[in-house]
Amino acid sequence: RFAVSVGYWEDPYIQYFVRQAKERKAPEINRGKWEWEWEHLTGYYARVHGVSYLIKAFLEKTECNCQIVNLGAGMDTLFWRLKDENLLPRKYFEVDFPMIVARKIHNIKSKPPLSKPIMESHSGDSLLIDSHSLDSSRYSIVGADLRFSSDLEEKLKKHSLDIHLPTLLVAECVLVYMTPQQSANLLKWAASTFPVAMVINYEQVNMRDRFGQIMIENLQRRQCNLAGVELCSSLDSQRERLLLNGWENARAIDMMKVYSFLPQADVKRIEALEFLDEKELFEQLMQHYCICWASKDSSNL
Repeated sequence: RFAVSVGYWEDPYIQYFVRQAKERKAPEINRGKWEWEWEHLTGYYARVHGVSYLIKAFLEKTECNCQIVNLGAGMDTLFWRLKDENLLPRKYFEVDFPMIVARKIHNIKSKPPLSKPIMESHSGDSLLIDSHSLDSSRYSIVGADLRFSSDLEEKLKKHSLDIHLPTLLVAECVLVYMTPQQSANLLKWAASTFPVAMVINYEQVNMRDRFGQIMIENLQRRQCNLAGVELCSSLDSQRERLLLNGWENARAIDMMKVYSFLPQADVKRIEALEFLDEKELFEQLMQHYCICWASKDSSNL
């Protein structure tokens, strides 16, 4: 919300989910990603652009004849932004803990700028909504625990998940909070369930070096345990995890590389928004997060 208010990118919907922060964040926090001073902060600009580049590439390849499953979606606004760009998939699913889902549904019900687009894209029978789930013809929110994939599949199918449609799964800072076995089960379930699928994972990398260790220690001081951090030791370990769990092709790049790929005119624009004097720190931050993606493609998309 803070990054949007400063002008890093546009998101007219985030204001309905997140109150404006009172304290000011340092510039490198909005562009990189860093845990420091017992704060867990997310590097927004490169992450938002990197992830949405891959999502839009998938939507283009499938001509939107696909479904998206956003795992651990929290207060994400992607559904509304895709609708504004006329890029909605056949169906968009979000999954998170029931408590988070209840909060999101409450916001949607009470704020017309959020509920109206759902009604506009809905067709068919009446829209189903209760405290822990929402189901319309194009958008669904499901309360479930990602550590139990059989429960997850059952709930998604109740909301009309079509396993024969090309499916994109998005996980941003989600798998690292599960044990390696739990995230492996989730990735295996997805790879074995959908004949044509892609997964995008954004999370930590290079966590065995000194910088990575400091990040882990800072989180531990806040009783925040990265249960899956051993899989974040390198770009190779991130790729291997995907290949070992049934995905055919896998790539991983750190966020510094992502940053260098972004449209340079826009990068110049955001770099002018706030003065960034710690270039070296910024590069270190960016080298400790990555985007990985993998695919399984029986119809040669």
